[in-house]
Amino acid sequence: MTPVQASTIPLFMQHKDVVVEAVTGSGKTLAFVIPILERLIRRESKLRRNEIGALVISPTRELATQIHSVFSLFLSSQPDSQPSATADEGEPSYTPSDNHFPPPLLLVSSDQSSPAQDIQRFLDTGADIVIGTPGRADEFLMGKGKMVVSVKELEVLVLDEADRLLDLGFKEVLTRIITHLPKQRRTGLFSATMTDADALSDLVRVGLRNPARIIVKVQSKKSKKMDGGSKESTGEVIEERRTPAGLQNFYISCLTSEKLIQLVRVIQHDLATYQSSHFIVYFATCACVDYFYRVLPAILPPNANLYSIHGHLSPTARTRALSSFSSSVSTPNTPSILLATDVAARGLDLPNVDVVIQFDPPSDPKAFSHRCGRTARAGKSGRAYVFLTSKETEYIDFLAVRKIPVVRHPYIGVGGGPANNEMHKPSEEDPVVPEYLSKIRQVVLTDRVLNDKAMKAFVSFVRAYSKHEASYIFRLKALDLVGVAKAFGLLRLPRMPELKGVNMEGWEDAQVNWDAYAYADKAQEAKRLQTGSKKDHANEKEREAAEARAVKRKRNTAWSQQAEVKEKKEKRRLKKDRKRQWLKAQAAGTSTAQTGENGHETESDGDQDDWDELMKEERMAKKVRRGETTQEEFDETFGGLA
Repeated sequence: MTPVQASTIPLFMQHKDVVVEAVTGSGKTLAFVIPILERLIRRESKLRRNEIGALVISPTRELATQIHSVFSLFLSSQPDSQPSATADEGEPSYTPSDNHFPPPLLLVSSDQSSPAQDIQRFLDTGADIVIGTPGRADEFLMGKGKMVVSVKELEVLVLDEADRLLDLGFKEVLTRIITHLPKQRRTGLFSATMTDADALSDLVRVGLRNPARIIVKVQSKKSKKMDGGSKESTGEVIEERRTPAGLQNFYISCLTSEKLIQLVRVIQHDLATYQSSHFIVYFATCACVDYFYRVLPAILPPNANLYSIHGHLSPTARTRALSSFSSSVSTPNTPSILLATDVAARGLDLPNVDVVIQFDPPSDPKAFSHRCGRTARAGKSGRAYVFLTSKETEYIDFLAVRKIPVVRHPYIGVGGGPANNEMHKPSEEDPVVPEYLSKIRQVVLTDRVLNDKAMKAFVSFVRAYSKHEASYIFRLKALDLVGVAKAFGLLRLPRMPELKGVNMEGWEDAQVNWDAYAYADKAQEAKRLQTGSKKDHANEKEREAAEARAVKRKRNTAWSQQAEVKEKKEKRRLKKDRKRQWLKAQAAGTSTAQTGENGHETESDGDQDDWDELMKEERMAKKVRRGETTQEEFDETFGGLA
């Protein structure tokens, strides 16, 4: 057994509630699977067909599916249980037997199942163990299944990734479920990131009774230096850490425009140096994953197999992507690369992952260790990288406080090794940035839909960055948005408030004929052309209507008002003449009175009010042209002189 299993299983079997915190990949799943199975085996009487003995709740469908597969592995190994020939996808089925335990029931959102079908599957199989997400479990117990499912004999409740369940806003649902369950039960909370404050709030929320708190620490040795600057080591100190012992955690300091370059070079470096074959790359948003999944093949090593998973994919697509990635046979010549959001950060057991790359640091700092924990699992070794700008490196000190050690990795140069300081200075942009920008743009120009995805990804990243929980480190005002646009390979910058006042030095829009830039999908392109034609027609009609209103307004104006307008025009012309003469006099260094072209004597100081009024009129005329005010408002003030 692993340390967390050795500590948890005896206590859980001795009628104790437990709160378990251990690093990722330490074997927490078996720490509650074994006690649940043992309790069901040791029951004096078998559960009835409509009764359940254990309930396991997890925050995501992927994690629930993984836990379900672990239970299925044990239950399918019973000597007198035979898998049926008509097993549903992802749901093993077994022939009935008097002395074998039925298969576990999985409750997750799916294209093929509904709450009513969940109830029917439960009645058909007579499942003793139920694993699901909070919403489906709530519907199963107190929705459609309230009059069917009996929880009187329930013995164990497990909340896996308990802190995440509460962070996602399932407090009310969990409270409702717990209130519905019998009080004489065992409850277990399991996670890799439960701080003391989290644990206390968890205890209050789920009502554990006198729980045993189990914390499995990872300790590492660190050399201790002598005082006075001596380099000689005087001994070793023991440091606690919240990441696996076999994990090497690195950060690379680079400009935002260089992140894509470093992503490619890290992959190439680990392929050549460590013969790695499985990579996970984490992005901030679903839109970023969706976009880079389309454009990265143009710059990644040839024969690389790309997979993507994020929250906007259908349940079937997410399951298929994870299954394909984890089961793919990969080599350094044909690596497998999974692009993901934090939906694939917690709990998932992907045993072959060699390298984790965080293209964007997570908005929730707790997700950092969960992301890194997809590698170096169960005693294996692994490497994790995160890209930070020079203004974001304070994040490393923040992680150190949370006992997540991260060491600096040199900027990776063209050859895959540390960059020569003379060739690359941290404050200067890598000379190959324009080359990468050009490659990405060439891909984007093949289909207008890629430009739409690029814009969406850029905007979603900026919005996510602005909401980072460590906002005192990740400040939007300090972010190089032009560099981000280069890394994303944008053809042009979108219109958004965050770009107002941004220094555009170093940015140049791509030369694109936007009228001819088409969608590869013929139906989508036809819709674009039709929409553009309607818009042009609407603009033309609006111009014609404006001209007609102006003619009508002039025709209906009274003679006295026309005379007044004419007088205002003449007055405005005189003001302009007088200002022009005054400016000439100022340029000649003259302070005496000047005579204008109209023969009137003007005094420079006395005309200041008139010139202020003229400037006010010109400013309002510009507002009319920009659409910030109406022509009618201008006419009322200045008599239609725009």
